[in-house]
Amino acid sequence: MADIPQFTTRPELAGTFGMVASTHWLASAAGMAVLEKGGNAFDAAAAAGFVLQVVEPHLCGPGGEVPVIGYDARRGETFVVCGQGTAPAKATPQAYRDLGLDLVPGSGLLAACVPGAFGAWLLLLREYGRLPLRDVLGYAIGYAQDGYPLVPAISWGIASVAGLFREHWTSSAEVYLPGGGIPAPGSKFANPALAATYRRILTEAEAAGGGREAQLEAARQAWYEGFVADAISRFAQTEVMDVTGERHRALLTGQDMSGWHARLEEPATYDYQGLTVCKTRPWGQGPVFLQQLALLSGFDLGELEPGGAEYIHTVTECAKLAFADREAWYGDPAFTDVPLDELLSQNYNDERRKLVNHTASADLRPGRPGDREPKLPAFATAAFGAEKNSSGNGVRGSGDPGLDPATGEPLGRATQARTRRGDTCHLDVADRWGNVVTATPSGGWLQSSPVIPDLGFCLGTRAQMFTLTPGLPATLAPGKRPRTTLTPTLALRDGEPYLAFGTPGGDQQDQWTLGFFLSHVHFGMNLQQAIDFPAFHSRHMPSSFYPRESYPKVLDVEDRVGEPTMRELRDRGHEVVAQPPWSLGRISAVALRGGMLYAAANPRGMQGYAVGR
Repeated sequence: MADIPQFTTRPELAGTFGMVASTHWLASAAGMAVLEKGGNAFDAAAAAGFVLQVVEPHLCGPGGEVPVIGYDARRGETFVVCGQGTAPAKATPQAYRDLGLDLVPGSGLLAACVPGAFGAWLLLLREYGRLPLRDVLGYAIGYAQDGYPLVPAISWGIASVAGLFREHWTSSAEVYLPGGGIPAPGSKFANPALAATYRRILTEAEAAGGGREAQLEAARQAWYEGFVADAISRFAQTEVMDVTGERHRALLTGQDMSGWHARLEEPATYDYQGLTVCKTRPWGQGPVFLQQLALLSGFDLGELEPGGAEYIHTVTECAKLAFADREAWYGDPAFTDVPLDELLSQNYNDERRKLVNHTASADLRPGRPGDREPKLPAFATAAFGAEKNSSGNGVRGSGDPGLDPATGEPLGRATQARTRRGDTCHLDVADRWGNVVTATPSGGWLQSSPVIPDLGFCLGTRAQMFTLTPGLPATLAPGKRPRTTLTPTLALRDGEPYLAFGTPGGDQQDQWTLGFFLSHVHFGMNLQQAIDFPAFHSRHMPSSFYPRESYPKVLDVEDRVGEPTMRELRDRGHEVVAQPPWSLGRISAVALRGGMLYAAANPRGMQGYAVGR
C-alpha cells in the first residue's frame, strides 16, 4: 500500500469555537465574522452564501439555486433545504419544439427557472438562524458596493464572453466591462446595482416592523412578490441572443415567482463503514454518491493502493453504473416514482457489481430496478452506438476538448466563447454548539444570461438539465425541479454530525467528493490530506449541461498519480487524459470528532480557504 502523504499544502485546522470552509477566502472570512458576532452555523452559512454570489459571479449569483444539508443540534434534526427553483408554467416540451429546439439551450433566458437561492437562505435563517437579516446580508452588500479583488478566473470568464456582451448583452457589458475594457485580475471590482437591490430589500424588510421572522418574510416577499419579481418579469419579455444563435424571451413570469417557496425535506441516506451519509433526494444527483457506496461496499478498498490503477479502475467502473442509473431513473420525486430504495438495496447492487470486470466498459448500462425497463433520451445514447473509431472505442467526435481556463472544468466539444457555462461554489460551517451546514450554491452565472439592469444580476439556466423527450423521469414539465448536479454531503456517526463536505464541478461533484471520502474513511487521511490527494474522474456519463455530450471511456487523472498508473489504466482500456497536477476538484470540508472541530479547503484554483479557532 502506498504511503499516506504527510506533507499537505495547508494544515488541517482544529479548534473548538467554529470552522468555516468555502471556495473563496472572503466568504469564509464573512462566515467566521458572523460566528464571532454570536451567530450560529446557519447564520454564518447564509452570510458566506450571499458573499459568494458577489465575489464569484462566474460560479454563482442571486438568480441561481442552492441545496443545503444541515444538522440542528438543538432539535437533533438532520434536514435538507431545497433551494432549487421550478420550471415556469409555460415551460413544456411542446413550447421548445414550437421554437424548433430539441434541447433546452444552455444560455440566454429560455433555460430560466425560478431563482431559488434567496428563498433557501431565508428559510434556513428563519428555521435555524438567530441573527437579524442585516447582520447576515451586510457583508455581501459591502463587497458589492465598495468592491473586492477579482480572482483571475473571473477576468478569464468575462474575456470569454466580452464580444457577446458588447454586441448583444449590453446590460452585462455595463456591469462587467467598466469603461469598455475587461477588468484585470486582482483589480477592485464593484456591482453597485446589486448592492442597491439588497439595500432596498433590507429597507423594505425593516420597514415591515415586527420581529426577526416578520422581517425575513417581508424580505422574501420583496424578492418573490415585490420589486425583484417585477423587474424579472419585465426583463423576461426581452428577446436576447442565446446559444442557438437566435433571440428568445424567457418563459418565466411573476406568477411563477410568487407561487414558489423553498422547502424543507428529509435527506436520502445510506450507511457505509459506520457512517450514515446524507444527500438530497433524486431531484438532484446526490443519491448517485450513495449508489457508488452501495456498489463499492462489495470490494475491499482498504486493501488496495490509494491512487493506484486497481483502485481508480474499480471506483471509476462503479461510477459509470451509478451515473447510468441517474440518467435513467432520477427526476423530481413530486412528478415521478424514483425507485430509490431498490437502487440502494443490497440485492440490486450485488447484481450490478458483477458488471465490473478487469477492463473499462464502453457502454452506458442502466439497471432494471424492480424489473422496470430503463428508457434514455437520444442525447444520452448518441455516443454509445455500434460505430467505432480506429482504436475500438465508442465514437466521441473531434478529440479531447481540454479544460475551461475560467473554471478548471472540462469543456464540451461544442463549447465556444458564447456558450461557455459557469460552475459552482461550496461552503461548510460547524459551530461550537454542534450545528453543521453544508451547501453548494450555483447558477445565475455572469457568462450564461444577461444582467437584469434594474437588479445587477442575471437569471439562471438550470432548465438545460431537463430532457424534452416525453415520458422520462427528467422530462420537462411546469412546476417541476430539474435534476440538478448540486450535491453537498453530510455524514453522521451514531446520529451525530461527523463530516460535511462538497465541491463545485457539475457532473464531477459526486466523483471528486467520493475520492475525498474514501481517502478519509479507508486510508485514514485527515481532511487536508484527502483534499490534496491526486484526483480523477470519468467523463463516460452523459453531461447534464448543454449540449449534453458523452465521452465513453475517457478518464481524467491528475498526472501526479504517475506514469506507471496511467499506463496500466490505458492497458485496461481507459482513455486516460493526463491533467495538470493540481487541476481537478475544489473540495472543502468541516468535521466534528472527539469534542474538536476541524476544517480544510482546496488549494486548487488558489482561492478556497478554511478559517476557524
